[in-house]
Amino acid sequence: MNKTELIAAVAEKAGISKKDADSAVNAVIDSIIEAVAKEEKVQLVGFGTFEVRCRNERPGRDPRTNQPITIPASKSPAFKAGKAFKDALGK
Repeated sequence: MNKTELIAAVAEKAGISKKDADSAVNAVIDSIIEAVAKEEKVQLVGFGTFEVRCRNERPGRDPRTNQPITIPASKSPAFKAGKAFKDALGK
């Protein structure tokens, strides 16, 4: 399912127009992105948690020269599925 199909499904389930569903879906996505960018955790009970995970600086190797390099610390977004979501997949 892509974003367009998601918007159509939301419109159908909520009984609203696709334009309103598009606005709602985009607002939810933008709100999650903004919160996670501020390093806030977004918990949607039953669905899951969006958060930032910090990766420490670590040693690595340049694949072209095989020389040791230092991979800098970084932050990346992460999602952990909630119990209800995991249970729905088990059926």
